[in-house]
Amino acid sequence: MAKLTPQQRSLRARLAAYAMHAQGKTNTGPATIAHLARFERQVDPDGSLPPDERQRRARHALKSYMAALALKASRSRSRAKTADRADQLPGSALRSVSGAAS
Repeated sequence: MAKLTPQQRSLRARLAAYAMHAQGKTNTGPATIAHLARFERQVDPDGSLPPDERQRRARHALKSYMAALALKASRSRSRAKTADRADQLPGSALRSVSGAAS
């Protein structure tokens, strides 16, 4: 087989991923079940709720968790962007080396 360029390897990998997902062979089922079980245990530690209510609350707990992660990531990106801008100000290299504040 002829040597593939990086772009061709990327396309070949994408093609394989699409084919795998089309056949339903993603193997994420067990992980998804375990992940949701974590939130079910969180919202109903003693198992006293009816299954449908426990699942409803677990879905909301999962959404809350994901929203908190998104907020944390957004704030981190904002801080990084602010730091990048500060590094681009005139004289910032001197301040960072000397530790002096202006």
